Amino acid sequence: MRFPSSGRAPGEYYSCWRRAPSNEAPRDSERKKLNPIESETLSKIEVLADLEPLVKELMEAHEAKRVLWFPAELLNAPPDEDPDAHLADLRKRARGISDAARVALALNLLTEEGLPHFHRLLAVYLGTKSIWSVWNNLWTAEEDRHGAILHDYTRDAGIFDPVVIEKMQFEYIKAGFEPEWDSDPYRVFVYTSLQERATQVSHANTGKYASEYEPMIGTVLQNVAKEEARHYTFYRSVFKGVLDRDPNQGLEAAAKIMPAIDMPGVNMPHFRELADVVRRAGIYGPRDYLRIVEELIKYWSVETLTGLNDIGRKAQEKIMGIPARLARIADVMEAKTKPKTFAFDVVFNREFAVE
Repeated sequence: MRFPSSGRAPGEYYSCWRRAPSNEAPRDSERKKLNPIESETLSKIEVLADLEPLVKELMEAHEAKRVLWFPAELLNAPPDEDPDAHLADLRKRARGISDAARVALALNLLTEEGLPHFHRLLAVYLGTKSIWSVWNNLWTAEEDRHGAILHDYTRDAGIFDPVVIEKMQFEYIKAGFEPEWDSDPYRVFVYTSLQERATQVSHANTGKYASEYEPMIGTVLQNVAKEEARHYTFYRSVFKGVLDRDPNQGLEAAAKIMPAIDMPGVNMPHFRELADVVRRAGIYGPRDYLRIVEELIKYWSVETLTGLNDIGRKAQEKIMGIPARLARIADVMEAKTKPKTFAFDVVFNREFAVE
């Protein structure tokens, strides 16, 4: 995103604000050059700067609780086991993984491989010389292992047609991810809160669904889901800090994002059909999203926020009405769902039925 008149990216304003001498009033000097939209964005970036001590505290807590793992540690044969036999046994067990579970694994893998888009979106606002950039780099390093382990596991286990999945990944990354909310730093954090929790739920449920015949994938996805949970804790805590400092604009941002989110893979080939299989299999769907929204409304204390202006009150009212709307959507979708047969090249074009 670029500001329309100046051509400056928000991260440049953030860096400029932070470099200003302590005896200068950077807000005033900057705003003389800005139009109203730019001024509003700068005010939000100033809130992010004010949150830096909280970010440092959250990072320290995150790293203190983290058990850092690496793909090879989870996937390689134990020292006393023949590697070829280990791989052969894995492939034998993996034959029992259903095609619906394979579709879920494909979606999960491709979602994780969209990491470059998300690093860029965060870096646009947070610059490269603050505690925010330290977090973004740490988060990126942790997330990179998620795509790596899913790619390695599915290749070793023979889950997909390897050429098809790599072509899908190429097309997904090439298509880009340019959501409307990338023009607002507050909306970025609302989205990441929702998306991290949704990804955690999807990974955890896929692991349970697929591990009936092949327990290693359960272990893999359990580790990934636990880390997504810690990322969710970080992002929802950051946005709670936003609401503490700027409740009116914070609620306005949340009201624009929470009614529905597109998952990162929305631009990947056959996303809607793949997502329909995942919903029908009970891995992730509208009712899961409803629970996530309800959870965040409660955590952010949306209903009890006071001292709001007219914009804040309207946003608060809208947010409190979202769960009922999501429940109606889920009811309608479930009522209309009939058994359906699917086939995807990525899982060898085999036909399979899902209720």
